[in-house]
Amino acid sequence: MSKARQRREALVYHAKPQPGKIKIVPTKPYQTQRDLALAYSPGVAEPCLEIEKNPTDVYKYTAKGNMVAVISNGTAVLGLGDIGPLAAKPVMEGKSLLFKIFADIDGIDIEVDTKDVDEFVNTVKRIAPTFGGINLEDIKAPEAFEIERRLKEELDIPVMHDDQHGTAIISAAALLNALEIAEKRIEEVRIVVSGAGAAAVSCTKLYKAFGAKAENIVMLDSKGVIHKQRENLDASKLEFATDRQIETLEEAMIDADVFIGLSIANIVTEKMLLSMANNPIVFAMANPDPEIDYALAVRTREDVIMATGRSDHPNQVNNVLGFPFIFRGALDVRATKINEAMKMAAVRALAELTKEPVPEQVNITYDITRLTFGREYIIPKPFDPRLICKIPVAVAKAAIESGVAQLEITDWERYEDELMARSGNDNKFIRSLHDKAKSNPKKVVFAEADQIDVLKAAQFVYDEGIAIPILLGDKEVISSLKEELEFDADLLVLDPGEDEEQERRNTYANLLWKRGERNGVQPYSARVRMEHRNYYGPMMVLSGEADAMISGYSRSFPKVLIPVLETVGRGPGVKRASTMNIMISPRGPMFLADTAINIDPSAEELAEIAVMTAKEVRAFGFEPIIAMLSFSNYGSSKHPQAKKVKEAVRLLHQNHPDLIVDGEIQADFALNQEMGANTFPFSKLANRRVNTLVFPNLDAANITYKLLKELHGAKSVGPVMLGLEKPIHILQLGASVEEIINMTAIAVIDAQLREKMR
Repeated sequence: MSKARQRREALVYHAKPQPGKIKIVPTKPYQTQRDLALAYSPGVAEPCLEIEKNPTDVYKYTAKGNMVAVISNGTAVLGLGDIGPLAAKPVMEGKSLLFKIFADIDGIDIEVDTKDVDEFVNTVKRIAPTFGGINLEDIKAPEAFEIERRLKEELDIPVMHDDQHGTAIISAAALLNALEIAEKRIEEVRIVVSGAGAAAVSCTKLYKAFGAKAENIVMLDSKGVIHKQRENLDASKLEFATDRQIETLEEAMIDADVFIGLSIANIVTEKMLLSMANNPIVFAMANPDPEIDYALAVRTREDVIMATGRSDHPNQVNNVLGFPFIFRGALDVRATKINEAMKMAAVRALAELTKEPVPEQVNITYDITRLTFGREYIIPKPFDPRLICKIPVAVAKAAIESGVAQLEITDWERYEDELMARSGNDNKFIRSLHDKAKSNPKKVVFAEADQIDVLKAAQFVYDEGIAIPILLGDKEVISSLKEELEFDADLLVLDPGEDEEQERRNTYANLLWKRGERNGVQPYSARVRMEHRNYYGPMMVLSGEADAMISGYSRSFPKVLIPVLETVGRGPGVKRASTMNIMISPRGPMFLADTAINIDPSAEELAEIAVMTAKEVRAFGFEPIIAMLSFSNYGSSKHPQAKKVKEAVRLLHQNHPDLIVDGEIQADFALNQEMGANTFPFSKLANRRVNTLVFPNLDAANITYKLLKELHGAKSVGPVMLGLEKPIHILQLGASVEEIINMTAIAVIDAQLREKMR
């Protein structure tokens, strides 16, 4: 993607459909006059009076306990420098977004128009009663140190400058693990720190808290090595001034065990890396380009243990592993501060989590057969679902033990369950789909590329590296639309009806005839069919010229399904193809089947649908917990529809005893864990979190997923085709650009999995 297009897309993203990235959403009913009377006057007076009598009741009756202020004066914004408070606002809104999607914390951005430390501190102090915590962001050093120190002393809520402590916490966890792999002790290693800003100072202080010795540390700023002979050093630099008679980074790197880079790109040379001790640990965290290129470093030293700030290399030091979860734990025990004990607890929890078996969905997201603790995995991945329950628990316990918590948690298992429930209300699943697809993009046929929304989706997946589009349709229309969209990629564009495609049409027609000659397919009819995209496209996939196909935007589902079944057909042993929709719900992804094909499946067909759905759910890294839905509960009705579902369950229990599946059961008993377990303790679903719903017929499934999508606002990915011989997926008529993009990612992942099985 060109820089001009990237710039335009970023501006459009922030401007439309409404400006900004966050908004306020009511949490209480407001539809009736009674609701409004309780929300405001006169009802609101009652909690006001209670809080007046007991100020801590503010946590009981208001949102204070889940609100964090993201505050900056815009003096050190990303790599942009001092751009001022207004220009910093998009970054602060972004930080608020991350708080919400990773830890369900309501972040409110506040930009303060002053560079004066006293004015800044006084402003924050005056607004602090609104919030449960303060996240300071993008404030230049050394003022940042003084601002944080004073606010921590003068406020009774958690305060953290994430630029300092976020990187420190994540890198410290990575360092502890890297030292373990290198078989070195932190008390003995020689550490070089390139950079002397807020992050570098905080990192080095935290390493010292874990045992690093001051005499073994050399820190450099833009003027070179910080040594005690230098004049005019501020207090933060003076703490790390060395007695060694060295002036340059090259001298400092000789025999060093650890390099910590928080400075600028490409300042570490091959010669410097070669001069380091055995098993050197190199954390080159300058963004977007590290102090030494990752590929160059691992090529130069096979024994290097390397981390960067980039997501396209192993061991990304990413602050999102820390700040949302640290504040989550602090808020949940009403901590008065974030102290060293809490930060160190977060470090240990991150380090220990890395050594535990990694959930399959994480392996799938990063296209790795099996992530295991080692040189290329010294810190958890940002999409690891365990972060939300591991880090806040460690932080909360440390807050209680160190005496800064105002609430006690006694049932830690229940607290972990509550944390997991918070983690399901975001789009992690969608992000993981895209990342998985990007790991090995495939050639995807877009059968309706002369539709502008389809072409927009093709442009996005190409620019993002999700897929390599093949565009089918009227070439003149596609060319005109590409020009309008400034989509200048040199992609294969084909019109199946054009004369120049005759040779390819004949090849596909012969292939189709050979496959269907005993099923009534004639050579002439095969040739005629190849002039139509929904026959031509599947044959591209069948012949190996493409890996997957997307269609259905402008045609009804059956009109696309019939050509697909006539060309590609069902996979080996599959009696009935079916579909599954993935609903992104507050409880996490829910898998619903069959949503598009089988109108009134038999018991045997329901069982087959359940088995195919379970296989697909596992492919996404989830263990399927399947409820076979009905209007009846375990024999409460003798109606044939209920008996059909009951028989399907019997077949599943008999033929697939490894599946966690039960029914027939009503939807509320399936989804309400407590109610289901209390009423039906014998069920295989008792005390389990159901994530897969198989419906008794198409009416129920199709209506349910569309109601969820339109009324509840749940995102829908699908319908995902199950049981076809090749990865071909059919959109719902009029699918949005976002839905087409997500289905393309599904198609790519489908092709990746089939490639692995070959």
